[in-house]
Amino acid sequence: MEYASFLAGERWSDHPACTHSALAVTARLVNDCTSDRQRNLLVTMIPSVVGLTGEGTRTSLRLAVRAVAAAIPVASQGRQRALAAGALRCELLLDPSDTETRTLLRDSLDTTPDARDWATKFVSDLGALDPRLTDRMCEAIIRTAVVGIAEACISNPDERLRALLEAAIADCVTPVDEVVPATAKQLQPTA
Repeated sequence: MEYASFLAGERWSDHPACTHSALAVTARLVNDCTSDRQRNLLVTMIPSVVGLTGEGTRTSLRLAVRAVAAAIPVASQGRQRALAAGALRCELLLDPSDTETRTLLRDSLDTTPDARDWATKFVSDLGALDPRLTDRMCEAIIRTAVVGIAEACISNPDERLRALLEAAIADCVTPVDEVVPATAKQLQPTA
């Protein structure tokens, strides 16, 4: 992320303004948790994160769900439960029209029914969710997911981490069909 800040002409920082905060968290954690041998494969992705400022909380939620989907099948039981609980909390805040993220969330929870069932009971005892804490919650979910992948008993954690970062970058690229309606609304005269 420091090099991304440099490429964007910003002050040297691992929290550049040119990248959505949840994507920056994902990139930093993937970098930190990737083995020294494989870290050089992440370098080519640096320019990809410059200018991806996302859609605020919607992007945070999308990236948290993406991280859950990558980690929950391989993480330890304790992390699976934490990820499932986090995913259920994200579901409460997701835009109803974001069917792709909702489907990803449900499909990922279906891979670990024990964790899903445990989390459903756990979340039912929680109080209301303060939407002001959404970004912090999403960062905690991403952190749990990335560390869960890095510490999983699998043969390819670096590949899974790299794939997560690639998917997170793709999730932050706003499709043209989402931009056009917003522009059209701005051009409509107000009464």
